[in-house]
Amino acid sequence: MPVLSSKLDKMEKADLLRVAADWSHWDAPPPRSVVRTVAVPRELRPGIALVIQGVRRCGKSTLLEQLIDRYGLDRSKCLFINFEDPRLAQSLDHATLQDLVDAFEADRGPGCTYLFDEVQWVDGWQRWLRAQLDRPKQRRFVVTGSNAHLLSGELGSSLTGRHHAIELFPFDLGEFRVLRPKATLEDYLDAGGFPATIGASDHDRLLRGYFQDIVERDMRERVGARSSTPLRQLVQMLFESAGSETSIRRLAAALGISVDTTSLYVDAAESAYLAIGCPFFSWSERQRIVRNRKYYPIDTGLRRGAVTTTGHDRGKQLECAVFLLLRRRFRQVHYWRGTGEIDFVVDHRGKPTPVQVSWDTTKERARRAVDEFHAAHPTAAEAVFVTAESFEAGVPELAPDDDDGA
Repeated sequence: MPVLSSKLDKMEKADLLRVAADWSHWDAPPPRSVVRTVAVPRELRPGIALVIQGVRRCGKSTLLEQLIDRYGLDRSKCLFINFEDPRLAQSLDHATLQDLVDAFEADRGPGCTYLFDEVQWVDGWQRWLRAQLDRPKQRRFVVTGSNAHLLSGELGSSLTGRHHAIELFPFDLGEFRVLRPKATLEDYLDAGGFPATIGASDHDRLLRGYFQDIVERDMRERVGARSSTPLRQLVQMLFESAGSETSIRRLAAALGISVDTTSLYVDAAESAYLAIGCPFFSWSERQRIVRNRKYYPIDTGLRRGAVTTTGHDRGKQLECAVFLLLRRRFRQVHYWRGTGEIDFVVDHRGKPTPVQVSWDTTKERARRAVDEFHAAHPTAAEAVFVTAESFEAGVPELAPDDDDGA
């Protein structure tokens, strides 16, 4: 790192830059990593923040590193810092953000890019960022957070038209096979896609640690629960029942807590990206609200590690993996049930498209459910039947539409 300007007369600012130096790789390139396939905007623009959300340990920090090369940025003018660094524990407020910007630009000049990892830990960062975007001064901002509600409430309203939000998930099958080229689909479903666990000798111990860490830090701290035990049990129940309609009242009865508290805990699980809800498909808002949701885990390996009794069901694992593939591509994924059930419904090219999942051959009851769905929704597209073979091929029938992130 070049010698800092003598104008920086506050030691705390110099200390902040020393922490940033450890993250920013100003003197040497970062370690090689698997290139993520997530779509991002074609350019970073002052006045528009790029917000990356995703579960803890899914690779957000690595993606930040990759964006520097992906956008052809001058690394010496990019400040990268992770606010979970313990050295920053006493400096997590918006004044720290301003000190970083002031100190960095005093040394490097204007036109810098700031990559703030796990920014949700910084008190007052929302208003500070809005003020920066209102007066961009050639600055570009990319922020990440392990919270699906990062853009809710005040921030969502204050950044309307001022941000581009994307979600990052653990590795998909293609990314997984970069590290394990000879892996089978079953290998991937068992191992899951958390990057640091792939090929690790203590793979399952790492996954169990991730599960506990997410429950403790991203759920318990959010809801202020006295104990993490009911939170952990709730998530395990959601994982066990993956793909089935889930009643909040039944969860509450099983946990011995109130319906309101259970609803709060489920919301926290979704916020932490541990479990993702799949609502009922209907043109009627009332029907969507009154029907139970299905829930799917963020990762098949995490589910296997957290649920010992049902985690090895390869058909259910494939259904979970298909849900995650659809969630990446379409953002909104629903299910439908009449006499029979449609596993998923997505809006593909302007039409509701039913999707049925089975490991090998499609069962007759799945086809009857499709006929029933088409009778109820005559304008729907033809059904897509996903098997293990077509999943490995990337489900080309549901190729994503072109967007501005290509």
